[in-house]
Amino acid sequence: QVHLVESGGGLVQAGGSLRLSCAASGRTFSNYAMGWFRQAPGKEREFVAAINWSVTSTFYADSVKGRFTISRDNAKNTVYLQMNSLKPEDTAVYYCAASDSYYGRMSVMYSNWGQGTQVTVAS
Repeated sequence: QVHLVESGGGLVQAGGSLRLSCAASGRTFSNYAMGWFRQAPGKEREFVAAINWSVTSTFYADSVKGRFTISRDNAKNTVYLQMNSLKPEDTAVYYCAASDSYYGRMSVMYSNWGQGTQVTVAS
């Protein structure tokens, strides 16, 4: 198992930016594909972005494409989510997730999860 801790959430005005970080410990980080998901109040958890083990592939939900960027630093055991041009509808708890056998958008396929960090975008 890998232990994940998110940070970087907060309150921001619409149009602003935030960078989320997810620090991993416990296993070899570079063996894991990483994903970001979010869950707004009263809604199901949804996929945001994912990056593969070797940093050669990323993909995004249509709702964030062009505004969010996922990246990772395997030397620092950290994955990032740069969020620009934030909208009120981006308000949610953001979770990072890790899988050593799956790279995709299905949350049920990720076996390791962080505790989440709140992002609130004010209009």
